[in-house]
Amino acid sequence: MFGLGMPELIVILVIIVIIFGAGKLPEIGSGIGKGIKNFKDATKKEEVTKKIDDNDGDEETKA
Repeated sequence: MFGLGMPELIVILVIIVIIFGAGKLPEIGSGIGKGIKNFKDATKKEEVTKKIDDNDGDEETKA
């Protein structure tokens, strides 16, 4: 995963805990999760829109 091994991930996690504190981690994780979900939803909508546009173009050339 991006050239990061387990030791590097543990160091990053420890730094995050030191900076934000253990109490804020669930809130931060929730925010990150919502952001990822929104990003995935937006990319799915874009793919559907692109497929619809491609299909509309195919029908126009056939007519």
